[in-house]
Amino acid sequence: MTSKIYFIDMRATIKENFLAKIGRLMETAGISTVIEKRDLTAVKIHFGEMGNAAFIRPVYIRKVVEMVKQAGGMPFLTDANTLYAGTRSDAPHHLTTAIANGFAFAVVQAPLIIADGLRGKNETPVPIHQKRFDSVYIGTDIVEANALVSVAHFKGHELSGFGGTIKNVGMGCASRKGKLAQHSGLSPKISDELCIGCGECQDHCSQHAISMVDERAQIDAEACIGCGECILICPNEAITVQWNQSIPVFLENMVEYTMGVLKGKDNKAFFINFITDVSPACDCYPANDAPIVKNIGVVASTDPVAIDQASVDLVNAEPALAGTRLTTNTAPGEDKFKGIYPKVNWEIQLDYAEKLGLGSRTYELVKL
Repeated sequence: MTSKIYFIDMRATIKENFLAKIGRLMETAGISTVIEKRDLTAVKIHFGEMGNAAFIRPVYIRKVVEMVKQAGGMPFLTDANTLYAGTRSDAPHHLTTAIANGFAFAVVQAPLIIADGLRGKNETPVPIHQKRFDSVYIGTDIVEANALVSVAHFKGHELSGFGGTIKNVGMGCASRKGKLAQHSGLSPKISDELCIGCGECQDHCSQHAISMVDERAQIDAEACIGCGECILICPNEAITVQWNQSIPVFLENMVEYTMGVLKGKDNKAFFINFITDVSPACDCYPANDAPIVKNIGVVASTDPVAIDQASVDLVNAEPALAGTRLTTNTAPGEDKFKGIYPKVNWEIQLDYAEKLGLGSRTYELVKL
């Protein structure tokens, strides 16, 4: 089965500015077939960690909100609390961060709701009966919404190779318990040769699972919850995932959670990827590195698998920008994400999602 992916580039004119192009993209891709009158519509986005500026611009999100309203829906912007200790690990801090990053009602014209509540425990178990999980734990306000519009910032990711629609939906909509279940088994390892005993990982560990012994960091595997924050924090890349065993399981976990989020929303889900500011790592960092390719555009579809496949292909078709973290696989056609994360096979998530019937890796790109 071939899915249609609709695409706009970054060009704009006085006759049609970029916001108008986003509206035309959503209309052509079928937003009015997904949203019905009075649908409470969860617009799932990433508000960005404090200090990160690679997230999608709030003015773009306002256009998405406008199009949902035009289709008859009542949109609210939402995300679920993070597993790691940061500026989005509970609802008050999460909302404060969102507003500080520009997602105030005056800008986006929609209310903000943290889907899993004050401390990430407002969750609903959704039965899926798959290989990894019998049930998955999703933020209740997303489960109870009539429709879902996922708006993802497409970028690199240290655990999944890239982060797009599947990660925005599967990981992003999970409660803290759900996020923990997905990360289970991702206990990192520390290189004694690279560790300099700076203590950054210890300071940022939400579970106090890291201690300093003889000026070197050590992880208590029983206390570790596998959130991966220490991997992001370490300035010397001394902490790594046990790649061969952990990553395939993690990616399948994330896909099964995507399945759980979309259960009960047949023909009621719409997906958008902004392939802009394609940073090498997740927006959960309190900083963002330089984009690895130029701003490419935006894609929209009702197929969560095809849209991620198309986004990967669009990024990989570009030459890499100079002076970024990406130093290999820089030519057009080379895999940019494997250039950054050579030990992560990102294709696992798309293969497994296709196997579970979530969509197709085969697509037709329709340029508007």
